[in-house]
Amino acid sequence: MQYPLELTFKFWSLTPQMTIADAGGNPVFYVRQKLFRLKEVINVFADVHRSQELFTIKADRIIDFSARYNFSDPSGKIVGALKRRGLKSLWKAHFDIFDGETVAFTIQEENPWVKVMDSLLGDLPFGSFFTGYLFNPTYLVSRPDGTVVIKLSKLPTFWSRKFTIQQVDRTNDREQAQILLSLMMMILLERDRG
Repeated sequence: MQYPLELTFKFWSLTPQMTIADAGGNPVFYVRQKLFRLKEVINVFADVHRSQELFTIKADRIIDFSARYNFSDPSGKIVGALKRRGLKSLWKAHFDIFDGETVAFTIQEENPWVKVMDSLLGDLPFGSFFTGYLFNPTYLVSRPDGTVVIKLSKLPTFWSRKFTIQQVDRTNDREQAQILLSLMMMILLERDRG
């Protein structure tokens, strides 16, 4: 995979869609979320044609703030999971990425004040239109020892949400899949913010 990656999230379409492409513009992952599901199930494909399913993301419970989202390959083997870290996420987005039952990585918002300003402006009439352009959060993916391995930064846009994913430290293929799936799921969970 050639970094930096670009993640594009189109939420103005009938069903939310997300694409991750590498530095050469080649698709890495594509998600088209189905609406009106009580228990979230998301299929991740290799491209927009949805010809090859790569992973499935399944919630372990019906719509819940602290649900765990398990990632499995087409054979059904679990390759990782993501879980929001409860009340800590109210102030600053905080998620744990699991490899089995062990926390392999954490995702944390770098500056929680961006979330506060985004919420304040978003409550004003037409304010939510501008929050996507003005407030651009950055998320850090770290190992348990605090080593940052990936940095996700939102780019200023009005009509869709674009992010750049920078590799800071080395990861193996399994870790990359866990991290990218987690970042996609986190964006789906945090999508109400600019």
